[in-house]
Amino acid sequence: MSALGVSAHYGVLLPFSREHESEADYMGLLFVARACFDPTEAPRLWERMAEASQGKQPAEFMSTHPSHETRIKQFQEWMPEALALRQQYCRTQRSPSS
Repeated sequence: MSALGVSAHYGVLLPFSREHESEADYMGLLFVARACFDPTEAPRLWERMAEASQGKQPAEFMSTHPSHETRIKQFQEWMPEALALRQQYCRTQRSPSS
């Protein structure tokens, strides 16, 4: 029974949690873009987080969160959509210098 519990924890529950975290990252990126902020800062943030952690991060399969590297890759994959949204929602807004 103990082995079943461990298997369920690592095989079902943690991947499900990481999926939720990734979905939250995706939605956050789109909200940032629609609010006319620069979405390209999202992967840069996680690059800085990776540097700050100095490799001291648990293995992804043991964590409820995606690794820094996974997050950076996902943000880069989602970036074209975020940039298109930013262009769509922010083209009529004035820049702070005007």
